[in-house]
Amino acid sequence: MEADLQALRRMEALGDQEKIADALSRVSDDLSLQGRHAEALEYARRAVDICQKNNFQRELPYALRYAGDACIAMGDNTQALRYYNQALELTRATDPSLTSIADIINCRGNALKRLGRYAEALEDYKVCLTNSEKANYPGGILTAIANLGEVNLLMGKYADALPYQLKTIALQEEAGDIANLTENYGHASKIYEHLKDYESALLYQKKARLMRDSTASIQSDAAVSELRTRYETEKKEATITAQGNQIAQQQLVQWLSYGVAALLMGLLFFGYRSYRARTRSNQLLAAKNAENELLLKEIHHRVKNNLEIVSSLLALQSAQIDDQGIKDAMQEGQNRVQSIGIVHQKLYQRDNLAAIEMKDYFLNLSESILDSFGAEDRITIECAMDQLDVDIDTAVPLGLIVNELLTNTLKYAFPDGQKGKVRISLNKNPAGHLHLEVADNGVGKTGLTQGTGFGGQLVSLLTRQLSGTMREESKNGTTIYFDFNLKKAA
Repeated sequence: MEADLQALRRMEALGDQEKIADALSRVSDDLSLQGRHAEALEYARRAVDICQKNNFQRELPYALRYAGDACIAMGDNTQALRYYNQALELTRATDPSLTSIADIINCRGNALKRLGRYAEALEDYKVCLTNSEKANYPGGILTAIANLGEVNLLMGKYADALPYQLKTIALQEEAGDIANLTENYGHASKIYEHLKDYESALLYQKKARLMRDSTASIQSDAAVSELRTRYETEKKEATITAQGNQIAQQQLVQWLSYGVAALLMGLLFFGYRSYRARTRSNQLLAAKNAENELLLKEIHHRVKNNLEIVSSLLALQSAQIDDQGIKDAMQEGQNRVQSIGIVHQKLYQRDNLAAIEMKDYFLNLSESILDSFGAEDRITIECAMDQLDVDIDTAVPLGLIVNELLTNTLKYAFPDGQKGKVRISLNKNPAGHLHLEVADNGVGKTGLTQGTGFGGQLVSLLTRQLSGTMREESKNGTTIYFDFNLKKAA
């Protein structure tokens, strides 16, 4: 990024608008790789504006794609899809090569997949694979095969997903692509679990955990090493700068009397000592804060791993039990563990370690519960809410409440394989109060709020923990309303 920023400054000095747009796009990509997605989107949009104003048709698709990448990383999948569609149309007109089209169609497939439009995403990935094979494009082939495995998994087509997933793992192991092996080991474990091959599921779960711990350690060591190198470099640069200032001062002192020279040198000496002391203190503090942040991320990472192991053990134990009532209870326990695990996963994936983005969290939680019930094809879950950050002490109880409500809805609101829809919304008013609604268009009153079962008791206890109230309304289905006064919550 340092080199790309230097190129941007030079192009701005020359006034070359097309090269400025190109440099902005490259800086956007650099920022995305660092996880600074809001800044990446800002640079990409600047590149898009320059290209559109000057009709730079060949450069515009790249800027649109990087804008889409930043949007998809921030969870704005609808806007990402708009950017990708524009980029694809321009790419076909200005650079109709198979590799360029394969890349942008794969990106569009990613946006469609995150929007739940799996059938459309599947077609895009197939086109990406066909183009990549015709162009002998290894990167495109690997990416397309991996995405075909994942989208078939999301669609519940486990037998179709397995060959793609195993091929992806083989290619990544051959290429030494450890950055993506963790995720694909996890996908393989999930597929085998649904195919009831529990021995293979446990094997790939272990591989995923070992690879995740290994890569997390490598990333942590590399980050700390980079911080130390940066600290030493800045220290040397500060010394060089100070020495240059001292030489300049000495040249000036030659024109002054000895008395004034002595006074100036004294002032400069103490000023320099003070500056160095402040600089050293600030650098040490910055390095310490960065290390603490890495340690916190590692803690959340390992908590999530341990919760995944508990979930896998519950699944394996459940497979050995014949009593359906006990199996259902263990499945519900597994879902509760996963709802907490997702919170810790979101924390170590974010720059902000103090809060969870609830819309993305609810979407992940919904997908997990639908998958556990095998209801992806008949039940649609919509999160009708804006992005909202909530602290972990509030997010965990909210996640458990929504987990219980969704579980209860899937069990009772849509009997005999009926299709239906569930809507989740969470809003926060200026006074800090949260309002949660979970509504379905099922058969009507399910009785969770009046029931004496464990799920109903758990929801009631968690609601009181957040100083909240709840009420149930049965009209064209069931809607349960919650209001939480977080200032009173303990």
